[in-house]
Amino acid sequence: MKTFGGPAILLDRNDINTDEIIPAKYLTEISKTALGPHLLEDLLLNDKPFDSHSQAMEQAKVVIARTNFGCGSSREHAVWAFEVNDINVVIAESFARIFRQNMFNCGILAMELPKSDIDALFDMSGELTIEVDMEKGVMKAISADAAQDPLQCAFALNAYDKNLVSAGGWLAFADANY
Repeated sequence: MKTFGGPAILLDRNDINTDEIIPAKYLTEISKTALGPHLLEDLLLNDKPFDSHSQAMEQAKVVIARTNFGCGSSREHAVWAFEVNDINVVIAESFARIFRQNMFNCGILAMELPKSDIDALFDMSGELTIEVDMEKGVMKAISADAAQDPLQCAFALNAYDKNLVSAGGWLAFADANY
């Protein structure tokens, strides 16, 4: 079974759209790998450019954001950019419907948590590491700040999406089941 979690990056914003995840000018690329260096390069946080090539971003396996993540054009390229950067979990209060399903189809966990849990994640101090137990439906956020207690949150997935993500995406699921 695929492992989910790792170092997290916090994107404190609502409505991060697919053009910000991967700019449209790169949609002519013919390989997923070519999208990798351009992940989040047009993202603005607090009206300032996000440093998409920071050490924290390069180490991240988890992205945490606010509401309506992945809105905009329903292009799978945005999910592919996460996939080739080894991002295996995106946590938000809500996702655009097609983007969310594209994540599951690519074997990436789209975890929806209530606003209170999202707020608690953003309130944590220090660098965060996320641990995910898919079987129990539990996520634990651990801060590098030893004074900060871990935060544990429950999440739910329907059986089909859980099977897709656990298998590594639609193609791996289909190969194993059909």
